Amino acid sequence: MNLRKLHGSFGICQLPPDATTPDWADGPGFTAQIRTDGELTILCRAERIPEGQTSELGWACFRSVGPFAFDEAGIVASLVSPISAAGIGVFVVCTFDGEHILVPEVAFDQVAEILTQNGHQFLSS
Repeated sequence: MNLRKLHGSFGICQLPPDATTPDWADGPGFTAQIRTDGELTILCRAERIPEGQTSELGWACFRSVGPFAFDEAGIVASLVSPISAAGIGVFVVCTFDGEHILVPEVAFDQVAEILTQNGHQFLSS
């Protein structure tokens, strides 16, 4: 599978479930908002996240490069399984057009090597 690393450092924030989407969460590049009964999770570029916000910073993001059939099976597993087997945490966001995988920035080079050894290929930006 072809993969592409996204530019920048990302953060994952937790807000109360009834919070409105803050202005700082939107902007160029990859962002995501996920609301559940228990929280509002915001994923965006780390530099947008205000100090003091409940968050996990220092994530690198890469995505699958399709096209893929919307119901194609095994895409996420082929990416997450070898990373998890190496003991590295992942955060996954799937969109209509592809999978976005976040890993700790400090582990990105190791992740890229693991995925390349498993037959995946990183394209230049």
